[in-house]
Amino acid sequence: MRSSGGTSGAPEEQDFFERVYDVVARIPKGKVTTYGAIARHLGTGGSARMVGWALNKTLEGNRTMLPCHRVVNRSGELTGKTWFGGDIMEQLLRSEGVTFDEQGRVDMSAHFWEP
Repeated sequence: MRSSGGTSGAPEEQDFFERVYDVVARIPKGKVTTYGAIARHLGTGGSARMVGWALNKTLEGNRTMLPCHRVVNRSGELTGKTWFGGDIMEQLLRSEGVTFDEQGRVDMSAHFWEP
């Protein structure tokens, strides 16, 4: 499995992406998880960036209903804002009851979900 660069569409990579999507689909409303937590859950602890790449690919496919806004970085920062545009990611999380600290990071002690 490649850890950087483009996607080859190899079967093992596609399988990894599908496994990521399955985990993301299970994140409860009002909770968040991290790229690294998903990677660890899948037994690929060093592949948090590949989780991000998989989520990036949801824009190209028929997966726009996945709650990708519930995946944040390990510090609770909303790194997916690029794909959501503006403050949409934050608005979606707030509408689910997610709270933030003074620096705009998710309160991970209250909202972290371990896959």
